[in-house]
Amino acid sequence: MSSETFTDRVRATDKAIPIGTTLTYQEVARRAGSPRAARAVGAIMRRNYDLTIPCHRVIRADGAVGGYNRGGPVLKAQLLRQEKFSLR
Repeated sequence: MSSETFTDRVRATDKAIPIGTTLTYQEVARRAGSPRAARAVGAIMRRNYDLTIPCHRVIRADGAVGGYNRGGPVLKAQLLRQEKFSLR
C-alpha cells in the first residue's frame, strides 16, 4: 500500500504540467484521484513554496488565473505569458 498523500499526488500532477499549458484546479484534483477536491487543490497550492512545483500553471475553471502565493495574480499571468500560454 502506498503512503503517498493527496498533497503528494497534487504536487506530482502539478510538476507534470508542461511549459505553456495549464490545468484547472478541478483537473488537477481529478488526476490526483479526488475529482471533487478542487478547493483542496487550491489550498495546497496556496501553501506551496517549493520552486520546483509550477503552481502558476493551475488556473480557475472559468479561465481566470486565480491566486498566486508568490506574487499575486498579476505575476502569475506574467509567468504564463512568458511561457507562451495565451490568456483569455
